[in-house]
Amino acid sequence: MHIHVTGRGPALVLIHGWALHGGIFAPLVERLSPRFQLHVVDLPGHGFSRDDATPLRLPYLVNAIAAATPPAVWCGWSLGGLVALHAAATLPQVRGLAMLAATPRFVRDDSWPDAVERSVFEQFGHDLEQDYRGTLERFLALDVMGSQHARSELRALRDALVERGEPAPRALHEGLSLLERGDLRGALPTLRKPGLWIGGQRDRLVPARAMHTAAALAPADLHVAHTIDGGGHAPFLGHADHVAELLHAFVDRCS
Repeated sequence: MHIHVTGRGPALVLIHGWALHGGIFAPLVERLSPRFQLHVVDLPGHGFSRDDATPLRLPYLVNAIAAATPPAVWCGWSLGGLVALHAAATLPQVRGLAMLAATPRFVRDDSWPDAVERSVFEQFGHDLEQDYRGTLERFLALDVMGSQHARSELRALRDALVERGEPAPRALHEGLSLLERGDLRGALPTLRKPGLWIGGQRDRLVPARAMHTAAALAPADLHVAHTIDGGGHAPFLGHADHVAELLHAFVDRCS
């Protein structure tokens, strides 16, 4: 698994979302590397880890990343949030958890209304077989829908998608399955580690209200949620300064 290490200081692990790679975090790397040592992950089947055959299942991913990184705060965006949350719940070396537009459950039901319908992920899975590149384009458009900076964010996501080569089809299907079936809400009430939840006000995939609900499931004295005004599903692109400031203060506190 490819993990790019840059900067000096307390360690911060960054884990990207579905279909992309660690290069998408370039705005955060630029702002945070002067103060922190960043470990920027390319998940198996993505980016420079395209030929890594590690299954996209939480125990495998968490153990592989943990074996290659020091004690650190783990930060996950979207799908990467499930990886970071599982790590925080199971590994002593995780010093804090930062969730970027991510919740413990991405699928809507009666007990979790602020999410997307299961059929959305099922349709993406079906469409991958019919129109691989078109499906990825539609997903990127959904990422930025409603964002205050949608046009520039979509351009950044499109550039990142091809920057390190296309993701492996196997990894895309496994990632969709993880998004569809993952439910880590049960880990939150006993998660005695600091938590920071950052959501976009206009996010159509992970509503900001869901992040506040998730943070409230964890110990109140340790977890806090913030909403980025005008932000979409990738708030670290259009609102990089704000997100970096929040992460800066949080990693300092955890360290």
